[in-house]
Amino acid sequence: MKGLGQAGRGLRQRYRSRYEQALVPIASALNNYLMEIFREQPRLDRISVRPKDIEKFLKKAKARVDGAKKYSEPLSQIQDQIGARIITYFKSDVDRFDSLIRRYFQPIEYRDRIPESEWEFGYFGRHYVLVLPTDVVEDSIDRRLVPDFFELQVKTLFQHAWSEAEHDLGYKPGLVPLSVDETRRLAFTSAQAWGADEVFDDLFRSRENPEVQH
Repeated sequence: MKGLGQAGRGLRQRYRSRYEQALVPIASALNNYLMEIFREQPRLDRISVRPKDIEKFLKKAKARVDGAKKYSEPLSQIQDQIGARIITYFKSDVDRFDSLIRRYFQPIEYRDRIPESEWEFGYFGRHYVLVLPTDVVEDSIDRRLVPDFFELQVKTLFQHAWSEAEHDLGYKPGLVPLSVDETRRLAFTSAQAWGADEVFDDLFRSRENPEVQH
């Protein structure tokens, strides 16, 4: 990353050490841990866990709010150094996983990511910040390199597919910003994905419980 001063180079080296010595093996162990807990759940498409990429971490560490640095201690304050994702079929399943997640993990933060306006379409998903279980940290790992928390996202197939495609189109470094028309077209695809999620969930719930009318 260009323009890194001495502090930035020091942060890069410290995070690289954490990434290689702790985050990579912990992410692998956490993936196995989540699979063991949830593998028998119906309509589970996939579980994935990965450490935050070094360049993405450094970019986030440089974030500013109203001209001031957002993170004074990025290594302790950035909570998604390990990110997990559960992809399930229907919106009802997202709610079903909520009780399971709270049974096995200690939530620190919880939020549904939805656009601010009822006329706006965009990123959807349920996000948790959870205490990292000690079971996924091998004794050989230096505890000073281990983050306290990890981020877990729970999404439907449509939410996952749309957010991946939208990120690839709109957020890659070096890309020309989307034009107004391109942004409008992207919002249109989000509305379609949202509508598909609603219809599939309605159909699923009516088939599961024929007495429920929609």
